[in-house]
Amino acid sequence: MSRYTGPSCKKCVKVSQKMFLKGTKCHTNCLVDRAQKAEKDKRFSAGKRPNKMSDYGKHLREKQIARLSAQVTETQFKRFFTKASKQKGQTGAALLRFLEVRLDNVVRRLGFAVSLKAARQLVNHGHIKVNGRCLDIASAMLKPGDEVTIDTKTAETLLVKQGLEHAEKTTQRPSFLSWDAGSKKGKLVRWPDRAESSISVDEQLIVEYYSK
Repeated sequence: MSRYTGPSCKKCVKVSQKMFLKGTKCHTNCLVDRAQKAEKDKRFSAGKRPNKMSDYGKHLREKQIARLSAQVTETQFKRFFTKASKQKGQTGAALLRFLEVRLDNVVRRLGFAVSLKAARQLVNHGHIKVNGRCLDIASAMLKPGDEVTIDTKTAETLLVKQGLEHAEKTTQRPSFLSWDAGSKKGKLVRWPDRAESSISVDEQLIVEYYSK
């Protein structure tokens, strides 16, 4: 499978939106903030109005933001959308729900890592267990009732400790996840609501993009 190995910041600059792909580092010296300020100053000095984006461009941009935020390939994203389109209810909400319960994202939101990239590394290297068994597939979708734990030695590493401390300070754990600080165990207690999604997009535009 193809894997992007370039700078994460370029993804955010490409769609002109902060997607917090580097975790806490995105709060300081962000390239998106700098690029937007430079563009605003340039337009102001030239007396120009911002270019109007076409409808197709708006649809494509929302799809790209969702895909890049979840850090999946085009093929994977299309597979998630196809699965979501077969669900009852709103397709867009189902799509975001499926992206939210991916194993790497649950590991991130529990606080084992400060970024999705770091969470995926923990999963791929076999440091994460689901229901007591090692699961090294980052794209695996969890279901309500699944328990997620981390290897005891890995839990003592600096990066994991920093992630857990950050989660406690920011209270970023959503209510669809339960957390036992003593055993460092998390559990998906229910499907996430639309408002609990960590991906900030207009999902209806994504549905319209694929319906054309």
